[in-house]
Amino acid sequence: MRGELCSKGFLQPLCYAERRAKEGKVASTLRFLQFLALGCWLGGIIYFVVFTQAIFSVLPTKDLTGLVVGYSLGRLHILGIVAGCIYLVVTAAFEKSVGALARPAALLVLLMIVATMVSQYGVIARMDAIRVQIGSIEAAPAGSPLLAQFNRLHQYSVQVEMLVLLSGLASLFLTARPSK
Repeated sequence: MRGELCSKGFLQPLCYAERRAKEGKVASTLRFLQFLALGCWLGGIIYFVVFTQAIFSVLPTKDLTGLVVGYSLGRLHILGIVAGCIYLVVTAAFEKSVGALARPAALLVLLMIVATMVSQYGVIARMDAIRVQIGSIEAAPAGSPLLAQFNRLHQYSVQVEMLVLLSGLASLFLTARPSK
């Protein structure tokens, strides 16, 4: 009944206000999901940095520490990829346009996803293969070419994680700005 009255124009101002209120709730929920996705990912990265620094002083060997850090980083990467995909889907829904994915914040999140995948499935996979060949990173001779390759990959991994963190902070800033 009410729908008929709205479509005939009798209650148009009231129907418009209700529709706007409903759209406002949906928009608020979508914005919340954008911030939740980025917040979880960035919070996880920041926690990981603190966790990594602490764990080296607690565990007895660098090999054991490396295994725990590698396992944790793998889980963080999965969280990041999922959070990034959620952010992109929600961004397109919020803007009601796939074109929203061409905006700087969304492009930065896409960069984060790609960098995270390169790190996890490229760099870290190669580091794991070297770790298996060496046996013990801690016991490897200082001049070992495999150890040198592992260390280079580790530095590359740290740089990629820094790129992801800085891109995430920039994306969060851009997302938080009021729209024009």
